[in-house]
Amino acid sequence: MERRCDPADVSKCQLMSGFSEKLSPKQEAAVLALLSARNVEEAAKVVGVTPRTLYRWQKEPSFDAAYQAAKRAAYGQSIARLHHLSGAAVSTIGKVMLDPATPPATKVRAADSVLEHTEKAIQLEGIEARLAELERVAEQTKADWRRR
Repeated sequence: MERRCDPADVSKCQLMSGFSEKLSPKQEAAVLALLSARNVEEAAKVVGVTPRTLYRWQKEPSFDAAYQAAKRAAYGQSIARLHHLSGAAVSTIGKVMLDPATPPATKVRAADSVLEHTEKAIQLEGIEARLAELERVAEQTKADWRRR
């Protein structure tokens, strides 16, 4: 079962670590409510403020920074969960593709999925290698300039 942060008790929420000195407890709760509510009005109701107050907070740089950081952290957790499930997903596609009882159209779709994801992974590895080389060259150039 997924453990969610409770806007009523932000002290136990990892997503909000590091922001408590910049935001009030209600603002921290509002950040969490915005992550889980369907809209601003619902988030405001959960926190016990008016929607107008919540809209005003969203314009404040410290609140916006905390909200953006919390969204990135939540997104990062989602990506980590996907990464964890990817092995099972590949196994499922492989089983479907190799099962003699699977209809041919489904087998073709499973095979296409494997090929598509493999191609993307190869492209990503190439981009990462080129980026790492560019970063290495940039660091070397910076070091050379410092020596002059």
